[in-house]
This record gives sequence, C-alpha cells and structure tokens, in this order.
Amino acid sequence: MYNYTILIPLIPLVIFLVTGLLGMKWKPIISGLLGTTGLGISWVLSVMTAITYFFGSHHEGAFETIIPFEKLWLTFSETLQIKMGVLLDPISVMMLVVVTTISFMVHIYSLGYMHGEKGFQRFYAFLSLFTFSMLGLVIATNIFQMYIFWELVGVSSFLLIGFYYQKPSAVAASKKAFIVTRFADFGFLIGILILSFITKTFDFAKLTNPDGAVFANAAGMSFMGISVMTWAMVLVFMGGAGKSAMFPLHIWLPDAMEGPTPVSALIHAATMVVAGVYLVARLFVVYHFQAPDALEIIAYVGGFTSLFAAVIAITQHDIKRVLAFSTLSQLGYMMLSLGVSGYGGEEGLGYMASMFHLFTHAMFKALLFLAAGSIIHAVHSNYMYEMGGLRKYLPITHITFLIACLTIAGVPPLSGFFSKDEILVAAFNHNKILFGVEFLVAGLTAFYMFRLYFNIFWGKDRHYHHTPHESPLTMTIPLMFLAFASIFSGFLPFHSMVTSDKMHFDTHLHLAVAVPSVLIGLIGIAFAWLLYKKESKVPEKLAKQFGILYTATYNKFYIDEIYLFVTKKIIFNYISRPVAWFDRHIVDAFMVGIGTVTEKISYRIKGMQSGQLQHYAFMFVAGVLILALVLVYYI
Repeated sequence: MYNYTILIPLIPLVIFLVTGLLGMKWKPIISGLLGTTGLGISWVLSVMTAITYFFGSHHEGAFETIIPFEKLWLTFSETLQIKMGVLLDPISVMMLVVVTTISFMVHIYSLGYMHGEKGFQRFYAFLSLFTFSMLGLVIATNIFQMYIFWELVGVSSFLLIGFYYQKPSAVAASKKAFIVTRFADFGFLIGILILSFITKTFDFAKLTNPDGAVFANAAGMSFMGISVMTWAMVLVFMGGAGKSAMFPLHIWLPDAMEGPTPVSALIHAATMVVAGVYLVARLFVVYHFQAPDALEIIAYVGGFTSLFAAVIAITQHDIKRVLAFSTLSQLGYMMLSLGVSGYGGEEGLGYMASMFHLFTHAMFKALLFLAAGSIIHAVHSNYMYEMGGLRKYLPITHITFLIACLTIAGVPPLSGFFSKDEILVAAFNHNKILFGVEFLVAGLTAFYMFRLYFNIFWGKDRHYHHTPHESPLTMTIPLMFLAFASIFSGFLPFHSMVTSDKMHFDTHLHLAVAVPSVLIGLIGIAFAWLLYKKESKVPEKLAKQFGILYTATYNKFYIDEIYLFVTKKIIFNYISRPVAWFDRHIVDAFMVGIGTVTEKISYRIKGMQSGQLQHYAFMFVAGVLILALVLVYYI
C-alpha cells in the first residue's frame, strides 16, 4: 500500500533534470511554478503517508518497519550488498513530513523573494536537487545509501550557498562548508567501513535489531584500550557532527548565511543540519547497546555546542547570524537529548524528546528565517542596528516573528515549550550537569531572541531610504502556515508515535522542571525588554564593561582565526611546503630525469633504425661474427 512513496523523492529529481536542462528556454516563473507544484505533490504524498502510518490503524504493539521498494545495486559478497530502496518507520516518516513541508514553503516563498533575480531557474533547479538528496537520505534502507545521498546533500548545499557566485564572500562560504563537511565525512566513511567489516551488512534493519546478533564478532575487539565499536560509532558521529555543525566543526554554518535567505531556511535551519541528529537517531540502538561511551561523548559535545553558540548569539548584529548561532544551540539540545537517552519506555524519553524538538524546531526556525527574509526584503539590510519600529510597516511579519520568538523561548502552550521541556526532563533524570547547562541556555535563548525582536520591531524608526512595506502573499502565506504549525505542533502525541523502541509510552508535564524553565525564559525576555525595547546607551555600556570577554564573544572566540592560523602558518608552511618541494624537486625531477635519459639514449641509437639496407647488413654480419668468436672462445 506504500508503493507510491518512491514518487516522493523521484518527483523533485525529475523537476531538477527538467528545470536544469530546459529552464533557460522558457520564462523564469515557469521553473518556479513547476518546482512548487512538484514539491506540493510530494508534500501531499508525505502527509498522506504519515497519516496512514501513524493513524491509519490501531497499533497495539510496536510500529512496523516497512520496505515498500528495494533494488539490489552492488554486490561485494553474499552478505555484503548495497541496495537502493525506501524504508518507512516512525523517524523516516516524520522526516518526510519535515523535509517536504519546509521545502514546499520555501518554494512558495521564493516565488516572491527571488522574483527578478538573475539565475531564478538555476535556483529552483538546485532547490529540487537538494530536496531529492535529503529525501533519499531519510528513506535510505542501508547506511551506504544514506552516505551516497549524504554527499549529494553536501553538493547541493555547496551550489545553493554559492548561488551568488559573483560575490567572493559567497564563494568562500560555499567552499568552507564543503571542505569542513568533507573532513567530517571522511570520518563517517571510515566508520561505515569498520561497521560493515564487523557486521558484514549495511542494512539498517539488521544493524538496529536490539538482539545485536550481527555484532557477535566485535566482542573483545579493541584498539588502544577502546573497543572497536566505540571507535566506529565515534567516527560515524564525526560525520553527523560535521553536517549538524557541532563544535569544533561548527565554523561553516554562520558563513553559510551568504546564500539567499530561503536557502538559509531550507538547508541551515530545518533540514540539512538535522541530518546529523537523524543519523544518530537512526543508529541509536547501535550506540546504546554497542557503544554507550560514544553516546556519552555525543551528550557532552551537544551540551557544550548548545552553550557556546547561545553565548555568541547574544553579541551578533547580523540578524541571520543570530539565527544561525541559534540553530547551532538548538542542534546541541537535540544531540544532548539523544546522548542522555535510554532505550525503551520512559527510559527512552531523551530519544523521543530529540525527535520532537527536531520537528517543532523545523517549523519555528524556518519561520524565523523566512520572516528575517521578509524584513531584509523590506529594508535591504541584515543589521539590526539599521532597523527599528518595523511593527507598523510589517504587521504580518511582526506577528509571525513574535510567535516564533515566543516558541523558541519555550513559552507555553507553544510547541517549543513541550519539546524543550521533555529534553530538560531527560537531562535532569540522567545528568544533572548537562541539565544545568541546558537550563542556562534556555534563559540565554529567550534573551537573544527578544534582543533581536525588540531591536527590529520596536525602538526608534530609522531613516529608511524608502517606506518599508509588507511582503507579497507568496511570502506571507508560508509565514502564516509556519506560525500555525509552530503554535499547534506541540500537541502532537510524539510519545505514541516516535520512540526508541517504536512502542508507545505515557508522558506527562513535569512541573518541577517546566515551571523553572518557563521562569528563566521569562527572565530572559524581561532583560531583553529592559535593554532593547527603547533605544538606550545601557547595552553599549555593558559591552564596554565586559571588555575583552565581549570582544572575544563578538569575534566568535576567534575559532575561525585559530583554524586559519593552524592551516596557513603550520600546515601550509611546515607540511604542505616541504611536501610541495619534495614533489617538485625529487619526484618531478626523477621523472623528468628518466625522460631526459630516455630521450638522449634514443637519439644516440636512432641510427640503428635508419631504414638503409647496408646498415642492417653490417649489423647482422657484425652480430654473427661476435657470436662466432664467443662460441670459439668458450669451446
């Protein structure tokens, strides 16, 4: 009954091919309408799949894992094979809805935002390629299929970040994203190879079976005192950390804001960056039973990234960069939640909470980015100090942005409150230190988001070059839809839909955690209101008082500069230059020398092949005489 699901990724693929090959032969708007219509169909099919899968029949036991389509592609041995197919289970069905919903909204929004842009057809072709790649990733039946689409996601994000290829900053950002994630993906590939060597399979169905039968060979295998499975799963997580921009591989995400704002919403807020979280969730059974130490690492990396990014977001002035660091912080929440999760029932609360927050975050963060695009479209600036009083000019954008800010701040009864509360409860139950970190981050999140809100929509009107006006319906309709989703998606019964063991469990509001988390969020909002609702010199004075700490935070703790120093001053000077010298003067010189010697010898003996009969006769007679003399001498 789910055979049609293969159409969900294939429709964007066909649109990419048609738009990419023929788009320049027709009016630009046709490419936009074609892409939007195709994504609309994929979205309808995804929603229909989710309704049928989750609510179509009464599930007394665990949700089924269904493979409606699968084809053998490559065979390495009888057991080690690569297949291409569609896997439906709670997290893949949920991700189908997330990817197609956000992509569909971005397609509609871009009809207005990108109108008149050079390369409009190319933009829609790249959007379709990205959506196809992401859908192929989430429905993968095996880890190698996931890796193939993982790399396609990287390629399509490179193309979209560098869409404005005339801008050096956009080109640099796209290269940075591509190179950083390639290093991470190298670790991912090694992890896959170790995992497949041990288990003799790539299939998720076998890898994630709780009985762990395929891991029998791993017992007692270790390297440097650490189990081989821990090494393998840490390397797999390295790929996820790169894609989800975990510290210290986070440096590409803020720069990726150089792409068009709809790209920021699609790739770097709601879909691509959660691929790493999805990878850990997909292999959660392996992490929990075979590599619990790796899961501990994931929890602490997520917790540190969450706090690190939230602190930086407080000082940024570019509204898209504030949202980028906010995304980093929220991704840290999700990773931490997986890291502190157990397996089955209420022990698996962290797993459910992570997927719940992934879903709600997709809605409100895409809304924040698209609303930011509406603001930039109105005032032609990214900087909040060039904005103020915009609530009078952009009423729809103002209300939807406020809803998104309240949601991410965890104000009840909006969706962010429910998903964040479950993460905090999971952290509280398993690791009080990480709970304390995320509790603090909850307050910081509310503060920096309302710092952004008050600076943009309140305060003093700026001297705008022209009177700002609300965006067209193609841009405001997605804002209203995502605002609606941000409000009500928290009421979805995720504890009965997406769980670590695919079984239902009951959950309830934990007032001992919920009340303090709401209070710290309100305190953060109150501080932002005091400092930024009206224009004042207090924030500037506070910045000066914090001195070097503020400067370091504003400069993102100089992590980019450290990378550049290590790369240019150490690697280039002390490794790359000697290697280049050896390559030029030893390897190249040796090969050139062989060629030179061969050429000179050839020049000397070329007379032997002169084509003159008397020369050949002379050589023949001389050879016979020499052989005769040798024979006579030895006999």
